[in-house]
Amino acid sequence: MKHSMLFSLVAALLFLLPQEASPQKVKVNVKEKVVEETDNRANQKTDEVIDAGFDKIEEGIGNIFKKKDKKPKDDSAEREAGREESGVAGNGSGKNNTEAKESGQPQLVLKWNRYDFLPGEKIIFEDNQEGEENGEFPSRWDLAGGGNVENASYGDQNVIHFREAGSCIIPFFREPAKDNLPDLFTVEFDCWFEPDEYCQYYVDFWDHKNQSESTISIDPLIINANHAGINDVGEGYYPGYEEKGEITSGYWRHVAISFNTRALKVYLDDARVVNIPNLGINPEGLTICCDPMNTVGSQGNNRFIKNIRIAEGAVRLYDKLMQDGRIIANGIRFDVNKATIKPESMGVINEIAKLMKDHPEISLSVEGHTDSDGDELLNQDLSERRAKAVAEQLAQMGIDSSRLRSKGWGESNPAGPNNTSEGKAANRRVEFVKI
Repeated sequence: MKHSMLFSLVAALLFLLPQEASPQKVKVNVKEKVVEETDNRANQKTDEVIDAGFDKIEEGIGNIFKKKDKKPKDDSAEREAGREESGVAGNGSGKNNTEAKESGQPQLVLKWNRYDFLPGEKIIFEDNQEGEENGEFPSRWDLAGGGNVENASYGDQNVIHFREAGSCIIPFFREPAKDNLPDLFTVEFDCWFEPDEYCQYYVDFWDHKNQSESTISIDPLIINANHAGINDVGEGYYPGYEEKGEITSGYWRHVAISFNTRALKVYLDDARVVNIPNLGINPEGLTICCDPMNTVGSQGNNRFIKNIRIAEGAVRLYDKLMQDGRIIANGIRFDVNKATIKPESMGVINEIAKLMKDHPEISLSVEGHTDSDGDELLNQDLSERRAKAVAEQLAQMGIDSSRLRSKGWGESNPAGPNNTSEGKAANRRVEFVKI
């Protein structure tokens, strides 16, 4: 019955084709071809006219001729031997994660095209759990009060695991009692949310162990899967979610916090959800906690954070370019050992594109750099491919390619020492050099 219907559709289509493509001149047994094409559309030698006919039929009648999904390609053979890391390991959300391919043209999720978060340019704290031993307390942190926090692996991710609700950790600074946060700073990390479970994380802008709470008369920043805010000061929901919207599958949220003298902005993935023009305090330290009210569901107490970075800064990109002749961007992140641009990089890339559109006289050399982990030759190649990917992304956004060049330096021009986490993070960068 199906074959009969398809035969009729194809016959009708062929009848309507121009004379040079008529069945008489094609000389194909149409009935046999219908059956053949229905059973196996992968036959590349099929006559172009018949093949085009099937394509048009597909458009009209849906999935009758839908091809079987191909088995996902195993990219294990494409993984480089070098261990050069990318910074933030990225958003694992199926909704918001980039689906970019290593095809030369980065295909970033369009919803990040309005992302305006700019990370500080001077990294003062970095922890991606590199070299940490599972089951041990994170070496770059201190514990505030009780609780249980350990290094762990979740899937293929290195994470900090809050084993008990209410546990709090503090980034380790050499002089913890002092004000360790500059007047302009940014904080970034990824946090995990389990489906159908109450879960939230706290960020306090003081050190619970070494500083006095009396200097900070404000509630903590509370981060939920779809909401962030400070009680009675400012809050907001992720776009598209109703109040107390639920998640149906676990995923990572990329959290970005920007503080500029008095103003506080908070982002969840691609969206700015909090914009407080005057926070009313001077943040002095940082404490990250797992809410003591967190429930434990069927998956256990899966409360994870990863890829924490605190940076100082930020100067307007145009002023930086005019002053120094270059813009150093530590905020452009890639998949490990790949040139796939992560979506949280779009804050910087969007600003670069805007700068070049506003100032058509400016041309830039996009230059990639790596840390010294892994093979030197692989790092050189990696830096070249990453620089090219960024230049191509800018071209896709409307910047004339004649105004762009790309170059890779590998590990040859470090900006910091390669024996510290902060130094390595500074070395993994993209620079935009005025030509």
